[in-house]
Amino acid sequence: MTQARPSRSPRTAAGSAAPSRGRRIQVRRSGVHGKGVFAVAPIRCGERIIEYKGEVITWAEALRRHPHDPTDPHHTFYFHIDDGHVIDAKYGGNAARWINHACNPNCEADEVDGRVFIKALRDIAPGEELFYDYGLVIDERYTPKLKKQYECRCGAPNCRRTMLAPKR
Repeated sequence: MTQARPSRSPRTAAGSAAPSRGRRIQVRRSGVHGKGVFAVAPIRCGERIIEYKGEVITWAEALRRHPHDPTDPHHTFYFHIDDGHVIDAKYGGNAARWINHACNPNCEADEVDGRVFIKALRDIAPGEELFYDYGLVIDERYTPKLKKQYECRCGAPNCRRTMLAPKR
């Protein structure tokens, strides 16, 4: 079972509130993987873009529900909050569930009091796809087969070729 967790993200008050000047993001087909989320207006560094929403459930319930799609068992909308809870964006989720992974992301996930916010790591121009580092954590040994199951397609020069967080 994978656990998506905020990647190198401090547990502090989330970045500045988003301005209320209309829509700033849009879901559409991604060149990296499936659907993606794109800026349709400029987004400033440090700006809170969207909250990752969905049903908050226990990990036991997440394991019971897994997989969301038996034909693609490694694709889920789970976001790890803590050892006991996960957000399941398949139920009650929003556009944030379509933000793809990248090894050189322009966003980060910031958990604040059980809520997860996506905020910009740098200025983002209209037309750019939003990415954060999923930093997936799996307890089992990282074999070549497992890494392939969680293959990264970001194409960054520093791509680690997997969405799995490095083992320390």
